[in-house]
Amino acid sequence: MRIVLLALFVAAAAVEHNGPYLATGVKIGEVTDTSAIVWTRLTSTKDRIAEGGPNPIVKYRDPRTGETSEEDTGRNRAPVVEFPNGVTVDELDGAAPGHAGQMRVAYREQGLREWTETGWQSVDSQRDFTNQIKLENLKANTRYELRVDARAMDGTSPLSSISARFKTAPAKNATVPVTFTVTTGTEYNDKDAPDGFRMYAAMLKLNPDFFVHTGDILYYDVLAKSLPLARWHWQRMYSLPTNVEFHKQVPSYFIKDDHDTWQNDCWPTMESKFMGDFTFAQGQAVFLEQVPMGEKTYRTVRWGKDLQVWFVEGRDFRSPNDMPDGPDKTIWGKEQKEWFKRTVSESDAAFRVLVSPTPIVGPDRSAKNDNHANAGFKHEGDELRAFMAAQRNMVVVCGDRHWQYVSVDPVTGLREYSCGPASDAHAGGWPKDDKRPEHKYLNVIGGFLSVTVNREDEKPVLAAQHYSVDGIMLNEDRFDTGQ
Repeated sequence: MRIVLLALFVAAAAVEHNGPYLATGVKIGEVTDTSAIVWTRLTSTKDRIAEGGPNPIVKYRDPRTGETSEEDTGRNRAPVVEFPNGVTVDELDGAAPGHAGQMRVAYREQGLREWTETGWQSVDSQRDFTNQIKLENLKANTRYELRVDARAMDGTSPLSSISARFKTAPAKNATVPVTFTVTTGTEYNDKDAPDGFRMYAAMLKLNPDFFVHTGDILYYDVLAKSLPLARWHWQRMYSLPTNVEFHKQVPSYFIKDDHDTWQNDCWPTMESKFMGDFTFAQGQAVFLEQVPMGEKTYRTVRWGKDLQVWFVEGRDFRSPNDMPDGPDKTIWGKEQKEWFKRTVSESDAAFRVLVSPTPIVGPDRSAKNDNHANAGFKHEGDELRAFMAAQRNMVVVCGDRHWQYVSVDPVTGLREYSCGPASDAHAGGWPKDDKRPEHKYLNVIGGFLSVTVNREDEKPVLAAQHYSVDGIMLNEDRFDTGQ
């Protein structure tokens, strides 16, 4: 009888339910010394649609002849999207269709027995079945375990769960070592492992306190010609096993750039038929639904006595790239720039780090006209470089560029670290032997940047280390507060 009952129990446990599931994992973000935001999304399937499924076919219509071609010959040709064999967006390669339901978060200090549970909240079907819950009144510099539960709208108990962990930031006056990692350019088609990106496992070995994605989290340009296709890009990226596993263990701060807002080198008033039905405003909204985010996309966070970090918004407030340069041309906008200067001036952190989606110092390619290292935004670039160089121990970390570098501005002495792209396949755009006088390190390679702030002989020290995708250290740049 016992054997029969056990067999029946095992059989019942093996029965698949109809959802909701958590195939796109969890993201823990915007961590402070007292709070964190937990993001999740409910899905119809336990796992992503298997690799190797169909992709949409995009063709472009010639306005003169009406004929279509897969060749991309201009940004003002309207796309025509075809789905092979009549499939839907929910059946494309890597898809993880959304599902109605409710979620809650249970959390506790690591090692304690009792859980604190939030109330059940419904996910928003108008926001791709996502939800974000802010945890407050947390203890500083404390490790927490958490569990996200999912249930049906009419359910009483969880049908799916996922476990995760994170550490809160140290209090403002606490002297605590801090390490964070940074990447850019996670192009889905440039993955370098069967299950995603190799760099995530390499990062985990460093046990970072937090992670920053500087933007170009994904690339809408080629296939995201509608809102559903844009959301599909997020599904296939964040259902990758490497991504799910990493974000269960490391809290994050996300920044967007051009390719994960709309299209290459875009700005709010840009006119283009290239993206079809998908608009710049929709891209802004999708970013906010797909990552944990507070009130504004520009913000600053303190990690103990020795480190304060600023994350800025580089797309929402910018002038057209083709506008003549001058005092009125901007990437950041007046309000953000005033906020940045004020909060930097008020900071007493030993090291102040700006994380920018695009370069401030460079050098960059002469043909580019989209960032502060380019001639097209030189006026504001000069202003920001002069301001930051006048601050005590302030450096820039940037994304966007597909190569790693450490550079020092020849005019102001401002230091910049380009994290480089997430994979070797995505590296390029700069000749590997073109090392300029401002370069202290140059490498056209995939990988990531790690920044550690620590104390040596009671003196704060910052160490910036570039790594390969497999975690081999390629360069280290160190300086203390006396430099």
